[in-house]
Amino acid sequence: MSLLSDRQREELHKSLLDYLESSGYADSARALRRDLQLEDIVLDSKAKYAGLLEKKWTSVIRLQRKVVELESRNAQLNAELSSPAMATKRPKSVHFLPSAPKHTLSGHRSAVVSISFHPKFTLIASGSDDASIKVWDWDSAECERTLRGHTKAVLSLDYDQSGNLLASASSDTSIKLWDAAGDYANIKTLYGHDDSVSCVRFLANTNTLISSSRDQSIRFWEISSGYCTRTLNPHSDWIRGIIPTDDGKTLATASSDQTSVIVDIPTGNTIGELRGHEHVIECVAWAPTSSYQNISQLISENSSAIDKSDSNDSNRFLATGSRDKTIKLWDASTNQCVYTFNGHDSWVKSIMFHPAGTHLLSSSEDKSIKIWDLTTGRCTRTIEDAHKNFINSLTWGRQTMPDNANLNRRFSMPQPPLRSMSGGDVLRSVQQQAQSISRPLNVIASASSDTTIKIWTP
Repeated sequence: MSLLSDRQREELHKSLLDYLESSGYADSARALRRDLQLEDIVLDSKAKYAGLLEKKWTSVIRLQRKVVELESRNAQLNAELSSPAMATKRPKSVHFLPSAPKHTLSGHRSAVVSISFHPKFTLIASGSDDASIKVWDWDSAECERTLRGHTKAVLSLDYDQSGNLLASASSDTSIKLWDAAGDYANIKTLYGHDDSVSCVRFLANTNTLISSSRDQSIRFWEISSGYCTRTLNPHSDWIRGIIPTDDGKTLATASSDQTSVIVDIPTGNTIGELRGHEHVIECVAWAPTSSYQNISQLISENSSAIDKSDSNDSNRFLATGSRDKTIKLWDASTNQCVYTFNGHDSWVKSIMFHPAGTHLLSSSEDKSIKIWDLTTGRCTRTIEDAHKNFINSLTWGRQTMPDNANLNRRFSMPQPPLRSMSGGDVLRSVQQQAQSISRPLNVIASASSDTTIKIWTP
């Protein structure tokens, strides 16, 4: 039984006849006409079946060649995926590292100097020298809104822990708070700094906002009232960046006076001063505790000492990036530089630690992003020309997702007898444990003087 319809069969017969007659096989053509009872049919050289047999045949050959190529490529990819090195490219891997951007967000009219991910939604805010703030859906690459209110460059942005507020700092000496839970209306403007406000950060689980400025001061603001509650002056020059620890107890700075200081937030006292850079310090980042094992190997320290460290050691290591083209790793317990990463050809503008604690990532005015192995100190990957101009900021997404491997391990460990707990207690226990074993979503953003933001995902 034929698989062809009557129309397809008729088209095939005519295409066969057309091929035989156009190729000079007259006897074969007459025999085929007789067998198919098509003696009286006059073929049309402009009909669809004319030359169809040759076209189909060449298509088959081309498709066969493509199948062979795809099978070869598939075998190669399967081999790569089975190797440990490819773990960094698996979408769900905790070891994701950037290689190629997923989206390029364009819309600003001047350099993009600041970015901040929303902690709960697929949103990212960007601040530019054009004095505007744009809010993007980084997954769809669409600009959702543009915020205007500052009169000069927007140098820093930060969403609060809940995602309800967005803070912006500007060269116009002001800080603005925007209603991120609603229509992004400007609900407060904070004045007090005497020069450009270079950085702004929310202090976790508090009603406090912290800012640093070119006026050499750090200010603490009460969010609800908008009042400045405290001013610190730990530097003799522009304070370019500040970053509090996750527990909100300690603050690290980056300054044009070529030093970084560590401040005890409850008292405001300077508890450490880091000296060693030979130029302006542009950025600073605290190392996550997940990196301590790797750092201990890097600096040849007895890893068991870190294993047994108490909770005060949770803020032990940090890194700074400088215009001297280096990144320095510091031990906050001794205020000593324990390692220096060399490799950039220009100012280091932004640094961040991999959430898994395996790598340090940096961006520079040399237009590259470098990835450093924390166990060896070597640069294992360089993304050359990641942007067409200076890369001013690099940040990891703040949305979290379950770390399934650790989650499964946690629930395989002995648990309190469920029969001794109420139904509500059981549910809360499961939810709390699931929330406690999570990791940031695999998404990175970079902002550049080429006026774009790039989104990097697996």
